[in-house]
Amino acid sequence: MVLALVVCAVVVAVGVVGLVVFALRRRLIQRVGGTFDCSLRLKMPVHAAVAPPLSDDEPAPAPTSPVDGKGWVFGISRYSGDSIEWFRVFSYAPRPRRVLPRAEIEVLGRRYPAGQEELALLSGSVVLRCLHRGAPLELAMSEDALTGFLAWLEAAPPGQRVNVA
Repeated sequence: MVLALVVCAVVVAVGVVGLVVFALRRRLIQRVGGTFDCSLRLKMPVHAAVAPPLSDDEPAPAPTSPVDGKGWVFGISRYSGDSIEWFRVFSYAPRPRRVLPRAEIEVLGRRYPAGQEELALLSGSVVLRCLHRGAPLELAMSEDALTGFLAWLEAAPPGQRVNVA
C-alpha cells in the first residue's frame, strides 16, 4: 500500500515538474521580446511546390487535398537580428528547431485556412506561403503578427534582396 502511494506521488511530481519546465522554457524564449505565435507546416503537400503565386488583393481559400490540415506544428517565433528563430511549443529543446534568415525568405502569397486546416491552426490565423532556400514553406500566424512579419522583411538593410508579395 505504501509503495503504491509512493509510486503515485512520484508520477504526479514528475508530471508537475514537466509542466513547470514547459512554462519556464516558454518564459525564457519570450523574455528577450519580439515573439509571436507561429505554426509551421513541417510536411508540405506535393501541390504546394507547383502552385502559382496568389494575389495580394484577397487571400484565397486553401486548396482541398488529401493532406489538408496535416503537418502543422504549433510554435513560437522570435525575431533575432536578421533571422527568425522558430521553436516548437511542445518541446524541451532550448534551441530553435528552425532558423529562417531574412535574405532567404521569399513570400509568394497568403491565404485563409480552410477545411481541416481550420481545426489544426489557431483561430484567426492566416497562412503565408513562402520559399525558403528554394523549398516551399508555409507559416500560419495572426493578422497582427503577419503585419509585423512583413514589415520586418521589408525593413531589410540596404543591399539585401527582399521579395514580399
